[in-house]
Amino acid sequence: MKKLVLALVAVAALCACQKEHTPFNYRGLAFSLSVDQFVDSMIARGFAVDSVASDSGNTVVLANPAEHYRVLAAFKNQQLLAIQETYTLSTNDSTRRMWQELRDGLEKELNAWPDCPILKDDHKEANFDTGDGFISLLLENTYKPTLTVRYTNKKNEK
Repeated sequence: MKKLVLALVAVAALCACQKEHTPFNYRGLAFSLSVDQFVDSMIARGFAVDSVASDSGNTVVLANPAEHYRVLAAFKNQQLLAIQETYTLSTNDSTRRMWQELRDGLEKELNAWPDCPILKDDHKEANFDTGDGFISLLLENTYKPTLTVRYTNKKNEK
């Protein structure tokens, strides 16, 4: 978890140093990449394709045993539509804490306040408009703690 927070801080520092507008991206990988390029880049980062959970025509699921999340990439005709991280944490308290850390990190990184339509103890949602896309944080603590982060490109919203 500390690595994730440090990575978010590093991304925020990098974004603050850049003067020109950077296109919407997922952890430094542009949404303009083809699905094959995206998968190759994720494999280079230590992730592997989970062929059982993937749908060859619409989605690809990537996992890394060293990370606490899985990545699902939805696509159409080799164009990325959305990327979703699903975190696997053991308790409701740990998901609440991580949701807050991610929200605070994105507020600083994007220098923007999120739209939070739901802010209950066990169900929270924060939506950030980045200009080129949306980042949504969703916490659902019911029977199994679930935290997801979804990146959606506005170009593909049509």
